[in-house]
Amino acid sequence: MLPTRRARVLIAEDDDSLRTLIRLSVDVGEIDVDEAADGEAAMRLAHANPPDVALLDWAMPRMTGLDVCRALRADPRSAGAVIVIVTARVLTGDREQALEAGADHYLGKPFSPVELLDLVRHAL
Repeated sequence: MLPTRRARVLIAEDDDSLRTLIRLSVDVGEIDVDEAADGEAAMRLAHANPPDVALLDWAMPRMTGLDVCRALRADPRSAGAVIVIVTARVLTGDREQALEAGADHYLGKPFSPVELLDLVRHAL
């Protein structure tokens, strides 16, 4: 019998404390979690281990979350990932811009850790 592949979540957030909060919110022992502090690092991780779910901050160094979102959608290995933009950007039009970039969900900061966990569990 072949081992079952665990679901993989990519967290890309440049704020260390928020990245830790996101990981603690979603890592309930059933998934593998990769963490990146910038967009380029997120893309390196995604190429090495394509995520099932990507939780992306919008405003990151080197590549924005929207840039990472577009790149994940363009890569056949990660095109089917569920992408959630987790951001403090909540101005009129921001949600639409994220969805147009290929995001499946848009979650404003501050967020409810329970809501984030529910969103990830539903995605998986």
